[in-house]
Amino acid sequence: MDPINRRQFLKTGSAATAVFPLAANSLFAVPSSSGKMIAIQIAAVSFVDEGIENCLDILQERGAVNTLMPAVYSYSRGTAGRHKPYPGHGKEVDDTSIKGGNYATVHPSFYKDVSVDPKTTQSTDHPGFDVLRDLIPHARKRGMKVIGLFQNSFNEKLPGAEKLLAYDFNGKRADSLCFNNPYHRRFLAGLVDDYMQSYEIDGLMYVNETQGAFNDMLGARFRGRERGLPGSRICFCQYCKDKARARGIRVDRVTTAFEEAEKFVAAGRAHQRPADGFYVGFWRLLLRHPELLHWEHLYHESYREVYRLLYERVKAARKDALFGLHIWTNTSMNALYRAEQDFSELSQCADFLKLALYNNCGGPRVASYIQSIGDTVYGDLPLAEVAQFHYRILNYPNEAPYPGISEAGLSADYVYREVKRALDGRGEGKARILAGIDVDIPLSPLDIVEGAQLERASRTTRERVREATAEALRAGAHGIVISRKYSEMKLDNLSGVGDAVRELS
Repeated sequence: MDPINRRQFLKTGSAATAVFPLAANSLFAVPSSSGKMIAIQIAAVSFVDEGIENCLDILQERGAVNTLMPAVYSYSRGTAGRHKPYPGHGKEVDDTSIKGGNYATVHPSFYKDVSVDPKTTQSTDHPGFDVLRDLIPHARKRGMKVIGLFQNSFNEKLPGAEKLLAYDFNGKRADSLCFNNPYHRRFLAGLVDDYMQSYEIDGLMYVNETQGAFNDMLGARFRGRERGLPGSRICFCQYCKDKARARGIRVDRVTTAFEEAEKFVAAGRAHQRPADGFYVGFWRLLLRHPELLHWEHLYHESYREVYRLLYERVKAARKDALFGLHIWTNTSMNALYRAEQDFSELSQCADFLKLALYNNCGGPRVASYIQSIGDTVYGDLPLAEVAQFHYRILNYPNEAPYPGISEAGLSADYVYREVKRALDGRGEGKARILAGIDVDIPLSPLDIVEGAQLERASRTTRERVREATAEALRAGAHGIVISRKYSEMKLDNLSGVGDAVRELS
């Protein structure tokens, strides 16, 4: 569908201006004075493909957007590239070879003893284009804020990268990063200092979608059957082992614990029921090997230390700048992961928490989580009962049964309940709560469980986006973040956000 006629937009949105005055030098109603942040994640490729002014016209017309979250540092197509199926705007170019990296300009003086030449992290995807330098002046003219998104990712092939990387259970170097690694921490600090001191940016949001070795081994995440592979768990590097010993954890017992846990998971994947059942077997494993939970908690403590480091660097540069955290969608599935995501603790090191409340793709993802965890911890139960158990303990009373949840998607009521839970749980820190609303996130065949069909799996519609946005704001969210990225969103579906925002006026 073509962008709506500008005159028609202004006419239909005129009521909104009573609550949301026009931004200076802007033609569009931008809900800035309401106190609600209407943000969107967007890749540099969209501005290169479609032009900055054209993109901003569309975002304000369709989504009432007042805050931009460009991916400034990412090696992931999920935040930095194009994606099939093409949405009808932008270039229809398959960019599976995206190089990623820093989409702003790298200033090497900010990076001290980071093991890599910081200039090698400069993205070469869009030569001559600096997403912050080129975007910020256009955003300022419209009264829009710019908060850079940077992601927990790295190019493991860069010279010197081996010093930053994690190690798996078998002592093999992984392609991901270790949060206890001092080179990694110094690199992140340099990245934040570079953005905050080189640009007039309004803030940063850090994206980390990882969990500890025990959760990963259990496959306790969506697509868990494929991700919880033996030996793939991290991190077991020397920095982690030294830190564990300093905290009284017996590393020799950790090794034995994971060897026994691996046997438990392997039996579950093969549907070989223990004599006393899977659930009893799971608790027997934890009682005999509490180091499994010690190691899991150590991992989460370590990245919370990194969160505090980044928060302090942002505030040292400018106290009024915002620092936010993306909260992975796994908190909507895995109770153990949820237990580690204490919003009152996270509020101490973040100005806002963006919850990935992706109700459209969330249905298939929840179903694939249930299928994975149903092989191990809950292997005694039919999968439909595993799903109902999780709905009960996570407080989701109105969701479709398994496997139908894969095709139905999660409801707007789920979005409402998660926002309310976050508001109640943020404690004295009082971080602002932003609801991540998914628009056209592509599904993978790995998301589709037995008994469901890919072509019938939950899809984004304008009405579903409107409902989720409305419920998030009705629950008291301080704003929303339209996710994953603009380059994969159909414009009509993006309009569902604008529909909800204007209705609230």
